[in-house]
Amino acid sequence: MHGEVVSTQRLGSHLVRVVLGGPGLAGFVSTGDADEYVNCFFLPPSAPYSVPFQDDEVRDLPRAQRPFARRITVRSWDEARGQLTLDIAAHGDVGHAGRWALHASPGDRLQLRGPAGGYRPHPEADSYLLVGDESALPAIAACAEAVPAGRPVVAVVEVEDAAGEVPLSSSGVLDVRWVHRASHAGDPDDLLAETVRALPRPPGTVSAFVHGEAAATRAVRRVLLAERIVREELLSCSPYWRRGHDDEQWRAVKADWVRAVAAEVPA
Repeated sequence: MHGEVVSTQRLGSHLVRVVLGGPGLAGFVSTGDADEYVNCFFLPPSAPYSVPFQDDEVRDLPRAQRPFARRITVRSWDEARGQLTLDIAAHGDVGHAGRWALHASPGDRLQLRGPAGGYRPHPEADSYLLVGDESALPAIAACAEAVPAGRPVVAVVEVEDAAGEVPLSSSGVLDVRWVHRASHAGDPDDLLAETVRALPRPPGTVSAFVHGEAAATRAVRRVLLAERIVREELLSCSPYWRRGHDDEQWRAVKADWVRAVAAEVPA
C-alpha cells in the first residue's frame, strides 16, 4: 500500500502534517483506535528502487539501501476522500521520518503497511489523562477528540518551548498543560512525572494514555500506579523512543525495556 503526498503543513516547531491520497490507499481500512498507526517505509538516498516496491526487491540489499520502517500515528482517515493524514515529529534534518516529512512535496510517494492500534479512551471512565511529548502529540490529539462528550480530560504535553504548542480540541472538558523543556533545569526524565504528580487528583475512575520517551513514560507510570491514580488495566503506557539512542539502537533493546517496566510493582 502506498500514498501520494497531497499537501504538507508545519504545525508548531516540531510537527509536519502530511496528507496522503491516491489510488494506492484503496485498501486502507481504519481500526477506529485513537492510537492508530501505520508502518511507514522511508527510502535511503542510495536506494536503487522507488515506491511502490515489493519486499523481495529489498530483502537482500545491503542495509544502507534497504528502507527504514517507522511507526507513524494516523492523525485522521477521510474515507470519503481517500486521504490519510499523518503528523510526523521532525527535529531538523535528522531521523528518517522527520527528514522525509520536512522535504516532502506533492506527488512524492510513501509506502506503508497497516493500520494497527490498541487504545481507545475507556467509555465508562469518569475522567481521562493524556501524557507525552512531541512524538505522542498526534496520538494525544486523537485521543482527546475520542473522549466522550462532557467528561473531564487533562492533557500534559512536553515540548521544547511555546513554539511547539499546537491547538487541541475535544468534545470533553479539556484542560491542556504545556510543559517546556527549555525552562526546566532538572532531570528531563522527571519533567512529565513531576508535572503529573502536582496535578489535582482527577475525579473518579481514570483512563490514562502515557506515551513518548522511554524513561519519561516509565517515571509517569510509577507515579500513577504508586499513588493509585489509575488502575493498571486502565493505563496505556508505551515508549516510542529513548533519549541517547538512535532509532536502530532503541529498536534493538525496546522489547527488554518494555518487559522490565511491565514487571515493576508500584510501592
